[in-house]
Amino acid sequence: MANEQQPKKMEFTIIKNNPTDGHKGFGIGSITLENVSPVIIDVIEKTAEVDIGAMHARSAVEKGIKFTTDRKDSEGGKPYWLVWVTIEQKENGPYYAGVTACEMVVNREKRRGYKILAEHVNKMDKSMKRNIMIDEMDTTSKQVLGEFLKNFNEEMWKNSSPSLHADLGFE
Repeated sequence: MANEQQPKKMEFTIIKNNPTDGHKGFGIGSITLENVSPVIIDVIEKTAEVDIGAMHARSAVEKGIKFTTDRKDSEGGKPYWLVWVTIEQKENGPYYAGVTACEMVVNREKRRGYKILAEHVNKMDKSMKRNIMIDEMDTTSKQVLGEFLKNFNEEMWKNSSPSLHADLGFE
């Protein structure tokens, strides 16, 4: 009995490209995260960078940190924004279609951090659904994000909605 194999479990898998290309069976209902990128904004340093590790809560900022939903655990920590950016294609080229921000605080000394994982997942979903939700961000962080997106790819910036530009303070 010790050699009996456990039945394989169906696990959530991130699939590159179209998961339903060529067949109608396994993979139906799966989602692709190919056009979503996590951008980490360091509020104090006023920097922004793409860190793909954040897709699995393993960005450079998150490594070695135990996260809780209690702000007291990370008191005195450094504030960050995790911004989910979704890129879409339209007739005149690619553009920033979804942009949503989530708060994160990291106290390296204590090795503790604050974030609400459910919020991070829901905001990623909202970004994939082409929503722009950055009202919670401070003005300086919005400027940093706007400059980053503009400098990252000016064509995508120009093709993006005027409301994104306005929300980031670039009217």
